[in-house]
Amino acid sequence: MLVTPSNFVKALVLAASLGMTAAPALAIEWRGWNIHVEDYPVSIGMESFMKEIAEKTGGEITGKVYHNGVLGDQPDAIEQTRLGAIDFGEFSLGPMGQSIPETNVVSLPFIFKSIPEMYKLMDGEAGEAIGKGMEAKGLVPVGWYGAGARSFYNSIKPINTPDDVQGMKVRVMNNDLFVGMIESMGGNATPMAFAEVFQSLKTNVVDGAENNPPSYESTNHYEVAKYYSLTEHLIIPECLCVSKAAWDKLTSEQQAIVKEAGRTSAELQRKLWAEREQASIEKVVAGGVEVNEVADKAPFQDAMAPVYEQFLAANPGLTDLVNLIRNAE
Repeated sequence: MLVTPSNFVKALVLAASLGMTAAPALAIEWRGWNIHVEDYPVSIGMESFMKEIAEKTGGEITGKVYHNGVLGDQPDAIEQTRLGAIDFGEFSLGPMGQSIPETNVVSLPFIFKSIPEMYKLMDGEAGEAIGKGMEAKGLVPVGWYGAGARSFYNSIKPINTPDDVQGMKVRVMNNDLFVGMIESMGGNATPMAFAEVFQSLKTNVVDGAENNPPSYESTNHYEVAKYYSLTEHLIIPECLCVSKAAWDKLTSEQQAIVKEAGRTSAELQRKLWAEREQASIEKVVAGGVEVNEVADKAPFQDAMAPVYEQFLAANPGLTDLVNLIRNAE
């Protein structure tokens, strides 16, 4: 065939169109951070999250969850996700406070009255407000996970009122909010590494500590501190977060799929966590622990007034958010 300029142009157009038809869509492969072992409720929720996304996007988005903190410790992983080096992760809101002020609010003692109330608020207006602050700093929340409630345990007596803490030596995490919480009840706060708590309880260096039921049970702290009081003073939610850098590369349809998968995985994780908590409570009771419900948490909340005053003086812009949660019915 005689090659004319017209034929040559047609051939180029045909080749280009064939090439465009044959080229596959660019696949997205995510890396996810997780601190827990593979059979933990969080881990199962995260695996479910990625599986649903892969199925509903027809393989356009796939990913791998790296368990056991192999991609770094939590503070470092939060920063890596904010910067886009990690695509998604599951983080406690507790360590986010330095870079995202809104997340500090949920670390205030007794701000949530119960775990169901926390879920309701985080799935609603409070979660939206905190989520906006997170998104401005590079993290897009797609699901709020549960981490239970931290309650007091000790070797002396049940705790039913703030006065029961008076004079008690209580181990806390190294955070001024938690030190203030114990001091506001007349106790002696003792920050120390978690690995030191068992021996410190055993040798009476401290009288008690605080944590959620699975941690109390799995560390065998219940063997040396036989009173577990369900104060639920700290209910700190966790976030299944996508890096904004990864989020912004998605189509609106893909974003909707990711959000739906996040909600579904949160429902699964919450169910599994509740089952894990109940199993831990049953085990410690069988081990001789006296577990007591706290009938009225209002006196504890009232005792926290100095902690809240100091926090709001330093963060006046968070007053409305604090009031929204505290005043929830």
